[in-house]
Amino acid sequence: MSAKTGPLSGMRVIELAHIMAGPVCGLMLADMGADVIKVEKPTGDDSRRFVPPDIGGEAAAYMMMNRNKRGISLNLKDPAAVEVLRKLLADADVVIENYRKGTMEKLGLRYEDLAAVNPRMIYCEISGFGRTGPYADRGGFDLIAQGMSGLMSITGEGPGRPPVKVAAPISDINAGILGAMGVSAAYANMLKTGQGQKVDTSLFEAAIVQTYWQSAIAFATGNKPEPLGSAHPLNAPYQSFRTSDGWINVGAANQRNWLRFLDVISAPELDDDPRFNSNAVRLQNLPALVDILNGYLARDTTANWLARMDAAHLPAGPVNDILQMHDDPQANARDMIVDVDHPTAGRVKTIGHPVKYSRTPASVDQAAPVLGQHSREVLAQVGYDSAEIEALIQSKAVISP
Repeated sequence: MSAKTGPLSGMRVIELAHIMAGPVCGLMLADMGADVIKVEKPTGDDSRRFVPPDIGGEAAAYMMMNRNKRGISLNLKDPAAVEVLRKLLADADVVIENYRKGTMEKLGLRYEDLAAVNPRMIYCEISGFGRTGPYADRGGFDLIAQGMSGLMSITGEGPGRPPVKVAAPISDINAGILGAMGVSAAYANMLKTGQGQKVDTSLFEAAIVQTYWQSAIAFATGNKPEPLGSAHPLNAPYQSFRTSDGWINVGAANQRNWLRFLDVISAPELDDDPRFNSNAVRLQNLPALVDILNGYLARDTTANWLARMDAAHLPAGPVNDILQMHDDPQANARDMIVDVDHPTAGRVKTIGHPVKYSRTPASVDQAAPVLGQHSREVLAQVGYDSAEIEALIQSKAVISP
């Protein structure tokens, strides 16, 4: 593996995590330069079986979540494999785990056990509901977190319609990002004080923080916000509208942009209408406003409207599908679509790192490992000689291709 140059270069991370939230945390840290060693069970991370689709026999979902990492496979039912893991953790800066509560305790690998040996360690736990509170023993899934956080009550076409989940696993992804944020903060503190600590976040909390605007409304009014489709709860018009050949998003909420919008669609009379001449009354009369604006925008194509709105410096954009996003020139200029070489799948595409650094750039330059790809080199790195490595592999305590 090439030397990392990102802002977290030199950080050693052991990832004891599977599927999504924990692997997102490890992915973020790896992109920022950390040496992330992913520890998998003998059958591999469950996302290896999220097929179809696959590329060259490798699950596309697994490859997306685990690029930039090294991989070792351990049978933690074997005491020799547990000892390997102890050696890995002895000088690690960070451990990430998203096992059900009690798993690490059974292995004798609680934070307290490891901190006694390595007080500088940062121990990141990502779970369904956090490690404290009445739900601490529950397992967690994105769908459940979205429902319990209130997100599904505000997502959808409108009041009285069935609840709708955000299509992306937003609580999983956000929990991983929050975990990486917490690790980075704890690492900065460790560099100042020499003391590590436990970092604890959850899918539930990751979903709750997506409700900032709607919670503000509820705190202020005592009323529960309802779903609004693509509309905004505090500004109007700020949503999708139909055109003659599709959809367009328009952000014309403040008064200056509202007037620009009216100029673009040649409807200055709407600002004289007492139902629409301020943001407050536009929100009160949103259904009528949307019907009227859909009528205007249906007169031309999305591309033509976008050209006029761009010329008027009015915030607007297309409603891209995922393939269109992959081809977007801005996404590519920002290195959000990148290629990496995989040992069996060949050249594959992945999503790039979303933060740019002027002095210590992040990089996405290594594909996800095949199961146990780096087992031998990781064992050698923690002090096993070649005979010991072969014995561990032959006994199936360690899996290597």
